[in-house]
Amino acid sequence: MVTALTDLGGRPVTVVGLARSGVCAANLLVCLGAVVTVTDRKKSQELQAYLDKLNPAVRLALGSHPPELFERASLIIVSPGVPLGIAPLKPASGKGIPVIGELELAYQVIKQNAEDGKPGTDFFAITGTNGKSTTTALLYEVFKNSGFSTAVGGNTGDALTGVLFDTSSCAVRIPPVQSVVTEVSSFQLEAIREFRPKGAAILNITPDHLDRYASMEDYFEAKCRVFLNQRAGDFLVLNADDPETAEALKRVSGPEVFFFSRKKEVAGAYFKGGSICFNLPGVPSAFSLQPSTFKIKGVHNIENAMAAAAMALLAGCSADAMADTLESFTGLEHRLEFVRELDGVRYINDSKGTNVGAVMKSLESFREPVILIAGGRDKDSDFTELGPLVKDRVKALVLIGEARDKIRKALGDVKETFMADDLQDAITRARDIASPGDVVLLSPACASFDMFRDFEDRGGKFKEAVMGL
Repeated sequence: MVTALTDLGGRPVTVVGLARSGVCAANLLVCLGAVVTVTDRKKSQELQAYLDKLNPAVRLALGSHPPELFERASLIIVSPGVPLGIAPLKPASGKGIPVIGELELAYQVIKQNAEDGKPGTDFFAITGTNGKSTTTALLYEVFKNSGFSTAVGGNTGDALTGVLFDTSSCAVRIPPVQSVVTEVSSFQLEAIREFRPKGAAILNITPDHLDRYASMEDYFEAKCRVFLNQRAGDFLVLNADDPETAEALKRVSGPEVFFFSRKKEVAGAYFKGGSICFNLPGVPSAFSLQPSTFKIKGVHNIENAMAAAAMALLAGCSADAMADTLESFTGLEHRLEFVRELDGVRYINDSKGTNVGAVMKSLESFREPVILIAGGRDKDSDFTELGPLVKDRVKALVLIGEARDKIRKALGDVKETFMADDLQDAITRARDIASPGDVVLLSPACASFDMFRDFEDRGGKFKEAVMGL
């Protein structure tokens, strides 16, 4: 059994799942001297884009999971999309073979390659059901604008093993950064062992991925692993307004805890009188941020800004840099992204709205009548939770994908509902329904994999079709 990643020379390592993180992990492991085999149930023709990026030394076992790759491995790396309960992993776990994720791999390599006597690299991790990507991007920009050398990656953008290490030349050394800002998903957190962020945040916990988790409790437990290894001297930021997230406080024993809230004054960041105010160590009580000056809009972005600001200030970032960043930050692609206005109708791409909670936040951001395009691959969601907001904010529903019948059953009696064959058909129908002053919003409340490669592909196709109108 491998006790440290410096022990990998000549040892067999299996990487399960060839996607973005699997490629980066495999290439890094080759540089660490391991004999690396990637296994994936998909066949080579489905994986060609990833195969082209692999180090030639990586061995392949595609189309199935050969048992011997798990039973004889010294270490197993699982990609986030691979549940830890799959049958091939059970014998390995029984033998005590370490099973970790790509996030844990990146963290351990950095810690084990840290130079004695020099400051180490601190990790700042953001998780939650919704808002992770925006908050991560904001925090990264504040770190940069405060003069810190910083890297960003994880569940958003590039895998950390690809960001932090030069695997093209196999130059595995401690990267010259003070801070790593990373978005972490529940899937990634399942497979950590030692990962200890200096600062962490849980933005919210609402039903999602219930096609993978047996219950909300299991999903909640996975999210709470973000502070599993935090100790004194670390900090954790929680959403005081979210019942599930506030419940996480009962599990915390190590880090100092701060909060953010739109509804009440807290030790942390809070919204009051149209301003974001702070009750944090070392932050003047007179300092505040004005959301009216932000380029990003919506109640969800006030929450994201509060979380990012609290983390940045606790990490020692400049208050001025925080304010300047929020005034210039334009938001992320596929998250309430304005596409165009045509005939007085605004078209908004919210393809990142892959669960009910995200769609609720998005609908809360509009006062205009909304034609909502929703549907895709169901994640065992309860679409009836959208009922009150659909009744209040939505003019009509246009439904696509595998979940369209389930959504119609849940919401079809609330507002007029149209069934579309595909995304192009949905956009055409939405245009026919819309009047000047309306908003056509793609916010699917579902995964994209029934019709698209991922949510970026879905959002890109939406923008392309809208620009072609």
